[in-house]
Amino acid sequence: MMIRQIVASLIVVLAPLAFAPASYASGSADSSDLSKLISQNEDARMTAEDLAFFLATHNYDATPKDEFVQVKINDTIYKLVPNGVAPGLANMSIII
Repeated sequence: MMIRQIVASLIVVLAPLAFAPASYASGSADSSDLSKLISQNEDARMTAEDLAFFLATHNYDATPKDEFVQVKINDTIYKLVPNGVAPGLANMSIII
């Protein structure tokens, strides 16, 4: 009985990965994928830590800083600032 519960739990956890978009699943996301991701979602209460966690779950190299998140894609570092009630999750700019 315990094995059935474990197998069922694994199926629930791993099934979404099978249907993840290829660009996120392969880790080959680019800045346009990032821009699309942050513009298609909204959360007025999202903090920098929340945003970094959200991006990390979508296979981005995201690091929370004081009031923003640094995301490294290839050799470029992007700065994402949670934008509160404005549309999307964050404002994005290039640091390097």
